[in-house]
Amino acid sequence: MDTNWKHIKTIVDGELCKIEGLNIWDYEWKNTDERVSVKDPLYGQDHTLTVFEISDQNTTVTFAAGEFSNCVWGIYQRS
Repeated sequence: MDTNWKHIKTIVDGELCKIEGLNIWDYEWKNTDERVSVKDPLYGQDHTLTVFEISDQNTTVTFAAGEFSNCVWGIYQRS
C-alpha cells in the first residue's frame, strides 16, 4: 500500500467533490500514467487507482481515483 496517499472521500458518480476549490466532475481528468495502491477505508479491500490531474487557469490539482464498486468512487490525495 502507498502510505503517501490519504482518503479524501467516497462518492457516487457525479456527487460534488471539491479539491482545492475545483469540483472534479467539472473538468477533464488527465491521466498521468501513475498508479497507486490504496486500501478502501470502509471495507479494507485493496485497490489500484489511477492518478489524474485537473486544472483551471489558476490551479492544477492531482488526485487518485477509481471505482470501488459500480459508480462508487474512492478519491485520494497525496498526504
